[in-house]
Amino acid sequence: MDFYSHTINTSTGKEISMQDLKGKVVLIVNTATQCGLTPQFDGLEELHQKYGDQGLVIIGTPCNQFGGQEPLKNDEMAEVCRINHGVTFQLTEKIKVNGPDTHPLFGYLKSELGSILGKNIKWNFTKFLIDREGNPHKRYAPTTSPSKIEKEIQKLLQAA
Repeated sequence: MDFYSHTINTSTGKEISMQDLKGKVVLIVNTATQCGLTPQFDGLEELHQKYGDQGLVIIGTPCNQFGGQEPLKNDEMAEVCRINHGVTFQLTEKIKVNGPDTHPLFGYLKSELGSILGKNIKWNFTKFLIDREGNPHKRYAPTTSPSKIEKEIQKLLQAA
């Protein structure tokens, strides 16, 4: 299995194939609308606006496994992100990122990029950066703000 063999559904249930993202730099983030880190949606949207035309794709994957901080239904969650944070990047349906029902995409990303605390996701807003060839490049802690990874995104975008 590689990155491009995975799929995930949008918040409206439409399948996204990672295969369609070949040649793009992809940032995948597990998100929640009622988390102390929720303001990161603003920074993620800034990156999307700034680099989307250059080949950056951001995918937010809502998860309710951390303190019940994503209790909303898929459509409500997407609406809250749009209204409160101006989110226009892709949001998926709610998924699990840990445990026996871990979404296969996150199973793959965690196996490729563990952290100093192990492979499991520890909290909302863990970020995975994938290069243009589909190689998992780097994993970022939940507290790493989107602006702190901008230089790395720029490097990957220029490595075309």
